[in-house]
Amino acid sequence: MSSEPPSPDQAAANPLLVEVTRGTQVESRHRAALAVVDTAGKVVLAAGDHERPVYARSAIKSLQAIALVESGAADAFDVSEPELALACASHSGEPRHVETTTAWLARLGLSAHDLECGPQLPGYEPALIKLLASGGTATRAHNNCSGKHSGFLTLAKHLGVPTRGYVNYEHPVQQRILGVLESMTGLDLGDAPRGIDGCGIPVVGIPLGNMALAMARLGAPDDQPEARQAACARLRKAVAAHPFMVAGTGRFDTRVMELTGEKALTKTGAEGVYCAAFPELGLGAAIKVDDGAGRAAEILMGRLLSHFGILDAAQATALGGLFTEPVLNRAGLTVGEVRPAATIPF
Repeated sequence: MSSEPPSPDQAAANPLLVEVTRGTQVESRHRAALAVVDTAGKVVLAAGDHERPVYARSAIKSLQAIALVESGAADAFDVSEPELALACASHSGEPRHVETTTAWLARLGLSAHDLECGPQLPGYEPALIKLLASGGTATRAHNNCSGKHSGFLTLAKHLGVPTRGYVNYEHPVQQRILGVLESMTGLDLGDAPRGIDGCGIPVVGIPLGNMALAMARLGAPDDQPEARQAACARLRKAVAAHPFMVAGTGRFDTRVMELTGEKALTKTGAEGVYCAAFPELGLGAAIKVDDGAGRAAEILMGRLLSHFGILDAAQATALGGLFTEPVLNRAGLTVGEVRPAATIPF
């Protein structure tokens, strides 16, 4: 596996899958790669270069949360279903997200100061306005990754290892999670490309096909040890029962999982990455948009949900018909749309 970045020619090989219109003209285009894989590793749908390693970013938080559950840490510290969903989240910093994080940390004998993800203003505009109007400031509990980091701290406490420095690659918490990722993706990731995520934890380069395999196994972990099967089932149930905790008001992941329940576990990540598990079909999906545009990744995930029949016609209508996103001007008028490209192969 090469750690070299793709050349411009390699990047250009990925097909144009999403386009953005304004008036009668296509104004912008997004190239992307994707893979849909079953639990045996068979690629059932692919586009572009799905073998090049990419950083999954936050799209695999549900995989990272497996260690929290299968280790016994979740039971040892009475981690609730909403908290498990929060461990898989990139939340919007709304009051319920922050309050849940704060209460969870207090039960550990910790506080937001122990989170090593850094402060972040709420992503949900009404929550942001309310916070600033009250004279408040962003804390680490507002960070969209605070639930994941609370899970890391819970695991550290359970393992009896230092809570300080839990974001470091060599820390036992991150090594435990790396082992889970290796098992689920079927890869030795010791020499994989490595970087630092926005919240401070390590990220490793994983091909989209292997990410999709890991998500398929999350949804249908029959070939995994019993403890992992139970952990995967528990996380799927938590996310399906509490989709608001995973994202927030009006967010794509929350809206989708409110409709699908356990039929789909979808998760966005930074820089145009999106992953999903389709448990009833035994499939996993992974998407990477070349230019990092999240708007294009959502359109592609919506297209996959429709293509594989995860959403019926009525549900698709509730989410915006054919999964196009309107382009609005400052006056709120629709002036174009983000949509699947005419040449999309599925």
